[in-house]
Amino acid sequence: MPSKRILIFGKNGQVGYELMRTLSTLGDIVAVDIEECDLTQPESIIEILETNAPEIIVNAAAYTAVDKAESEHDIAHKINADAPRVMAEWAAANGSLMAHYSTDYVFDGAKNTTKTPWKEDDSPNPLNIYGKTKLEGDAAIQNSGCEHLIFRTSWVYGSRGKNFYLTIKKLLTEREEIRVVNDQTGAPTWCGAIAEATAQVLAQILSPARAIKDFSGIYNMTNSGSTSWFGFAEAIKKELEKDSSITKLANIIPISSDEYPTPAKRPLYSCLNCEKLLKTFGVNLSNWEKDLERMLL
Repeated sequence: MPSKRILIFGKNGQVGYELMRTLSTLGDIVAVDIEECDLTQPESIIEILETNAPEIIVNAAAYTAVDKAESEHDIAHKINADAPRVMAEWAAANGSLMAHYSTDYVFDGAKNTTKTPWKEDDSPNPLNIYGKTKLEGDAAIQNSGCEHLIFRTSWVYGSRGKNFYLTIKKLLTEREEIRVVNDQTGAPTWCGAIAEATAQVLAQILSPARAIKDFSGIYNMTNSGSTSWFGFAEAIKKELEKDSSITKLANIIPISSDEYPTPAKRPLYSCLNCEKLLKTFGVNLSNWEKDLERMLL
C-alpha cells in the first residue's frame, strides 16, 4: 500500500495526540494545532491544506467546552461547523478523503425510557449549542461532496488535556466528598481506542480492493457497555485504589441532574449503537471498563 499524505488537525487534543501514533504506519503525517492553524479563520485552514496537499484529512479538532459554548456560540460555530465545511470543500475539490469526529450530543436523550442505543440514521435533536454546532459540521461535510468518514463518539477521556477522568482523579485526591450526576447514561470512550479504531478503518479504506466512495458516511464509534457519570467516577476511584501511594480518596455521592444545574442541558441517554462499524469494518471497541484499565497500565 503506497504511503499517503495525512494531515491531522488538533494534534494537541486527546484524540489527535493518539492519532499521530496510530496513523504513522499508514502514511506521512503532518499534524497541526492552534499554533500552526487558527480554525476560526478559513484562510488559515486553506493555507495549511494548500501547503501540505493531503490525500487524507483527519479533523480531530473541536470546540468541546460544552457549557462555555452556550455563551460563546460564535467561536463554537466557527470551529465546529465552519472549519469542517472549509476542510470538506477543499477535500471535495482535490479528491481527498476526510475523517472527522462527531458526538453523542447530537441526540436529545429521548430514548432514556427504552434504553435503546442511538443508530446513525436516527433523527438528531441536540439540546445544547455544542451539539448543534457539531451537527452543523456533520451536515456540512455530508453536503460538500467529499469522500468522508464521520465517527460519532462519546464521553471521550484520556491521560492528557481536559476531561472527566482527569477532573475526577484530581478531586478524589483533594476533597473529602464529591457529588456526581447519576441519571445521565453513556459510554466512556478512551481516546487511545478511538485512534486505534480509526487506524484500522483507514487501513481497510486505503486497500486497493476497496472503493472509498462505497464507505462514505457516519459511523458510531464508542467503547462498548454503558454507565452513568457516577458509575464512571466510581470506576476511576476503584482504579486509583490500586495505587499504594494514595492513602485516601473522597467519597462519591450520586445526585440527579436537577441537583447539578449547568448552562448546557445534557441528554439523559446517549449510548450509541456501533453495529454498523462492526459489520462494515470488523472493528469493535472494548468494554469501557477494560479500556480504562488499559489506559492506566
